[in-house]
Order: sequence, then structure tokens, then C-alpha cells
Amino acid sequence: MDGPAELTRLQAAWLDQRRRTANAAIPGLGTLLAAESAGALVAAEMGRTGVPFDREVHDRLLRDLLGPRPSKGLRPRKLQALADKVTEAFGHQLNPDSTKQVLAAFHAAGVDVKTTHAWELHSVDHPAVEALKVNREHARVCGASGWNWADAWVHDAVDRETGRTASRFRPVYIVGGADTGRWGTDGGGALQLPHSVREAIRPDPGWKLVAADAAQLEPRLLAAISGDRAMIAATAADDLYTELAPRLGGERGKAKIALISAMYGGTAGDARQLVQLMRDRFPAAFERVESAARTGEKGGLVRTWLGRTVPAPSERWWRQLNSEDGVKSSASRGRFTRNFIVQGTAAEWALVLLALLRRELHEQGLGELVFFLHDEVMVHCPAEHAAAVSAAIERCAEQATRTLFGDVPVRIPLRPKAVDSYAQAK
Repeated sequence: MDGPAELTRLQAAWLDQRRRTANAAIPGLGTLLAAESAGALVAAEMGRTGVPFDREVHDRLLRDLLGPRPSKGLRPRKLQALADKVTEAFGHQLNPDSTKQVLAAFHAAGVDVKTTHAWELHSVDHPAVEALKVNREHARVCGASGWNWADAWVHDAVDRETGRTASRFRPVYIVGGADTGRWGTDGGGALQLPHSVREAIRPDPGWKLVAADAAQLEPRLLAAISGDRAMIAATAADDLYTELAPRLGGERGKAKIALISAMYGGTAGDARQLVQLMRDRFPAAFERVESAARTGEKGGLVRTWLGRTVPAPSERWWRQLNSEDGVKSSASRGRFTRNFIVQGTAAEWALVLLALLRRELHEQGLGELVFFLHDEVMVHCPAEHAAAVSAAIERCAEQATRTLFGDVPVRIPLRPKAVDSYAQAK
């Protein structure tokens, strides 16, 4: 490859991007592109570095939960025992992992269920229900985070300095994998690690994991993008839901339902009444998501704070709009655009945080970013740097907020915690 020529082509592409960005006349778009670029770099580096992993602990956790590792094609002993309980409860042989067979067994027993989802089986009085529930949970761990998963995604390497074999979990991140800009993974399941195996994510000897997650990120960002003064003032509290409870139903749980329902378009249970309180007490915040929903229902486009644009509706959607399913299709898109502006802005805030934190960690030689999950980051660092890393995370979170919102006094606290396993992080 011709180095100078390649550099010239890259420079031309960069200049063309800057021209297109300027012509788009979307405030914040340049910042978004820079953040996406930094995010891609962070993802590549995290994939190379990997998450520190203890194979022995992982095996012990699986043995405690499932029994010894079985031969290929067989269930672990404890999982088989659960399957036997299901068979005994129904009185005949069946595969508890087969939705079709389980539904048929319930129907034969006179139980009218349409799905095997936990929320539907919760009200079913049948001796197979509990075994089915536990079997599903344990089978999910076995399949998604079990021995075969570790064989595929956890890699061993010998440290040149210490001669010690270090294991690393190396997922493949997809930056901007969702329409909102949220990340995805192409294998490894890093965004869905169950609590039952998180204890296996452990730092190297003499090191720490510093994990931090943003408290109530999306409702705090709704306050910022809407400019709702009362809601912005409430973000000064460490627990936003508790702070808003006196104005939204009197209880923390009700305040949470009100905010989440407003952002996601929920109407079940008490949600409708609580959303009405949201409309009355925080009108600017409520109108921000309502306006996005109305625009989406009509097929219009909405944007995140930095300018990410929601995908345009498909031709099929437009055809459905004029059919008997039109109301349903319109409402569904409205719920999507309602949440898009908040969740997409949350993804932008997280990208800026990652960019700032990566730079500070590198410049000060404090440690390495090893994990990211929507509103959560994890740094692997020498134990003596843990306090400095915690301070850097808090500082970068504040800088990310100021980068997006300037002098708007919204507060988005991150809570760093130095731990000896990911299971201790929460």
C-alpha cells in the first residue's frame, strides 16, 4: 500500500465529510460524527484488550448452577433434573425447551395459555410452572454464557512480563448497531451477560475493575433536551425518582412509572393516570416526547440532540397507514419516535463520555477501558490507580454533559466503584 497516496485519499474523504456536514446545517452533527469515530476506536481497542476473565471461577459457577460439564449433546445434570420434573408434572415425556410441546401439554391438562412467557405463566396454577421457569433461566445461562460460549469467546495469552496466563473475554462490538445509535454485538453477548456468571469477570492480580453506571440517564436527558426547568432542577438529586415522587404519585415507584411511560408511551395499569401527572407537573418535558410521537405517527422525521435522524418509514408502513391496521401502525411508530429522541441522545452522551475517558486514561497512563454497556463503563487498572480512575470517570461524565448541553444545569452523576469482580459492581 502506498502510504502517502493512502493518506491523501483519507484526507480527501475527511474534507468531503466536513463539507457535507456543513451543508447539512444540522447543529451538533459534527460532534456526533467525531463521537462515533471515537466510539469505533474504543470498540476496536476493547475488542483487542478484552475483559479480564477467570476460567476457573466461571467453571465453578456453572457447576454450582448446572452440575458438571456434560458430554456433547447432553444436558448438564441439574438441568436434566429440571427437565425430569417438568415431565413428571405433565405425566408424559416432553422437551421443556420446546414451546410447541409445552403449550400442547398445558392445553391437554386443561390450561388455556397462549404463550410460555413468564408473565403469562405467573398466574397459572400447575405443578410444572416453577420447574419450567427455573429450567428456562438455567438453560439460558448454559446456552448463552456456558462452557461452549467460553470456548468460543474467552481467549488465553501468556503475559510477556510475568509469564502468567491471562484469560480475556473478547466480544465483537457493533458501534451504532441500533437505529438510536446504541451499540450491539456480533457474537459474545457482551450486552447480555447474566448476573450468574459476572463473578468470573475479575481483574488481574494487583489490579482492580472500576465500574460506573449513570443513574437514571434517560429521564435526566429528557430534562435537558426539553429545557423543563422544574425537571432540570430535580436532576441535582442523586435519585431522580425519589426527588420527583412528591409530584408524581407520592411514591418512588410511581414516579419511575410516570417517567418511563412518558418516554416509552406506556398506558397499562396506573401509567395513564401517572402520565397525566407528568403532563401537569412537567409540561415542557411531556410536550417534548409527545411532539416526537405526533411527528412519528404522521410519518415525519425526528432527530436526537446532536442530529441523528430517525429512519424514514418504509413503503409498507405507508400502505398500512391507509389500511385497517393504520391506527396500530401509526401508534407504533409514534412510540418509536417518542423514545428515539431520548434513547438516541443517551447513546450520544455515552459516546462523548467514552471519547473523553479514553483520552484521559491514555494521557495519564491510568488503565484501559475494557467494557461498555449503554450507560455503564468498566476500566481495568492497577489497584493504586483506582481512586484516580474513579475521579477521571466522574470528571469525564461532567465534561460529556457540558459538551452536549453547555450551561444547562442538568446533572448526570456516574457512580464509580472499585471492585474485585463484576458481580460486586451493583
